[in-house]
Amino acid sequence: MKARTLGLCFLMVSPHWSFASAQAPSPKEATPPVASGTNEEQEVLSLSKDKWRWMSERNVDALTALFHDKAVFVHMGGTMSKSQELDVIRSGGIQYKHAEILDASVRLIGTTAILLNRIRLVAVVGGNAVTNPFVVTEVYVQEGGTRRLASLSFTRLLTP
Repeated sequence: MKARTLGLCFLMVSPHWSFASAQAPSPKEATPPVASGTNEEQEVLSLSKDKWRWMSERNVDALTALFHDKAVFVHMGGTMSKSQELDVIRSGGIQYKHAEILDASVRLIGTTAILLNRIRLVAVVGGNAVTNPFVVTEVYVQEGGTRRLASLSFTRLLTP
């Protein structure tokens, strides 16, 4: 009951950040559920999906191109720069195994896109397998016609 009340309070306080709801995707294919949206919103959702795949594949070359040089990454254990994040992925310090995307929404402000994902993340961190529910905030900036990830922030949820 408390979780339901808290959720209702969040929706009343911040209706602009509601998630598009749909059934959870199968574990094989994590596809952001979105009922509708502009082409630009769909492109951001697709780019985010690619990012999760590249992270699980440890495709540092693709991530290097995606991450803005001044990007910041906020994890439960601290913050990292672009080079630190790439080094952790390259070395296997964090191995993103699977991000099950439960809900996703995009807000466009000028040429900036803010994407919220509610995910169930399966990862190996420091050699330990972990599964955590997160809301992940991704901020994309557009420069010269290309979207680059400027910020990736994980907020652990108290409920699964």
